[in-house]
Amino acid sequence: MARAGMALGLISLTAAAPPGWRLTGQAVQGGLVFGTAPAGTSTLTLDGAPVRLAGDGRFVVGFGRDAPAVATLTAALGDGSTLIRAVPVGARHWQIESIPSLAQATRDDPAYDARRALEVARIVAARAGVTDEAGWTQPFAWPARGRISGVYGSQRILGGVPRAPHYGLDIAGRAGTPVTAPADGIVRLADGPLLLEGNLVMLDHGHGVVSAFLHLSRIDVAAGQRVRRGDTLGAIGQTGRATGPHLHWALTWNAVRIDPQLLVPATR
Repeated sequence: MARAGMALGLISLTAAAPPGWRLTGQAVQGGLVFGTAPAGTSTLTLDGAPVRLAGDGRFVVGFGRDAPAVATLTAALGDGSTLIRAVPVGARHWQIESIPSLAQATRDDPAYDARRALEVARIVAARAGVTDEAGWTQPFAWPARGRISGVYGSQRILGGVPRAPHYGLDIAGRAGTPVTAPADGIVRLADGPLLLEGNLVMLDHGHGVVSAFLHLSRIDVAAGQRVRRGDTLGAIGQTGRATGPHLHWALTWNAVRIDPQLLVPATR
């Protein structure tokens, strides 16, 4: 499947790499980079934020849609010294659509706002906490079959006012089409319908990497359940705020929103 709307400024992670660091992956806006810290690393940070280390020194870090051109990894060693690795982050071009004649709708509904605040709190709580789950180390698989109907990073400007970017991958398909786990993990939230997300499943792949699957017609898993890559989570639907049956797959690393399409094969 073609990677719609992608113009990647791929940057070599091996060229002129300081000794002791091993990095692979997509060092671009919206990408994940996988690495192994130098021997003897006790703590690791990315631009000052802590990064979880596996027992063998492996780690994963992510870059948001508007990430700056350079990020800094800092490894603190057990002997008190530090090693620094600058990571160049490639810029991408986003699909931007401006509709000057169409103003963004406003809402004044206290009951809606109160319910929505509770829903958002539950979603934030499901993403909180960084675990030692190892699903993030696996190659990711497509969670559903269908046409790509929305890409990460796209944005509309309505009446001159930018709307929030689209932070996920939309896969349009027939209602009832199975949705499967792209990698191993533990279900952190399985509930709905929520006002925007509809029936929602959130899957913790470990080390801050969490998948969310929105608009499901049904949910086939429960919170706390451990699933393997390829296990059925639910089915494509049109619940919540959706104009047609599709899966919205969102991926985050800690609070950073990642492009899921960068993690799956270009064809399937």
